Amino acid sequence: MRSWVRGQWIPFDVDALSQFLGYPLVLEKGQECEYSQRRNQADGFDEEAIAQLLCIPGQDFARPTAGRRVRIMRTNMTILTQTWMTLLLSNILPSDHNSDLPLPKCQLVYAILTRMSVHVAQLIADAIYLFAGMPPTRHPLDPDKTNRALGFPALITGLCQSFGVPIAPSKVIRPPITRAFIEKYCTPRQAQGDASQAADAPPPPHQADPAGSFGMERYLQHLVRQQAANHRGHVQTHECLYQLSLSLQSQGFAPFPCPTPDHFRAEVAWPEDWLEDQTEKAPAEAPGDPEDARMDEEMTDLLGFLGRIGAT
Repeated sequence: MRSWVRGQWIPFDVDALSQFLGYPLVLEKGQECEYSQRRNQADGFDEEAIAQLLCIPGQDFARPTAGRRVRIMRTNMTILTQTWMTLLLSNILPSDHNSDLPLPKCQLVYAILTRMSVHVAQLIADAIYLFAGMPPTRHPLDPDKTNRALGFPALITGLCQSFGVPIAPSKVIRPPITRAFIEKYCTPRQAQGDASQAADAPPPPHQADPAGSFGMERYLQHLVRQQAANHRGHVQTHECLYQLSLSLQSQGFAPFPCPTPDHFRAEVAWPEDWLEDQTEKAPAEAPGDPEDARMDEEMTDLLGFLGRIGAT
């Protein structure tokens, strides 16, 4: 598969894409990646396992047709699932529809999260072939224009440039996915229609106390320490101002009103620092939830992967 671009044949086949991407997966001739092998099997993917991994506790696939699992709504996804969904729909299987993820793409995200080998170059080549073969639809306002979407504009532009085609980009590529992006756009939100069902459903065993009194207690302790630090800073600032006022008065300058440290403390009426032993807290060596540790490790790996993509 190739295309004639400004006097140059540009290949868009699997080999060309693999070379351009730095050979992310090398397979023998006729060999398939683990994801393709599972996808080609009648019972290759366990939909129940997919729902448990991709959804927040108590949520599942949407089943609008005869009880069949069809898609997962974005509001029901974990942070990690939403992050991979963003990358998937932007760089691998482009789509401007990001409010949910259909079952086939859920299988792909599941394969990624369970560390199956995935032939990314093959997926992209197949998607480009589908984009190229899509019949054009007329623009609703201008019949002379097409309304067909263009997939992989940045990838195709970079591929053309690697073959020597002069490029003058006119649009800025979106910045890479960062932790700030994830915190802003990938935070799970309870679907409004499922709020009553989620309230009635009992929490899974491993999520009986997701944030928990221990998590809230640590947060409150953190706020207490912040307030105490702010107070110490205010006291120190006032002490400096008071010493400055004394110094200026000794040099003959007109005095300005500045309360003594004792008057300042009496006016502020700080209720003393909260003693650490007044709060119950788990011992430092208490083991964490292995599921939380696994999710933290996967998020760290994902951010490292996204950082490497942004650097290339």
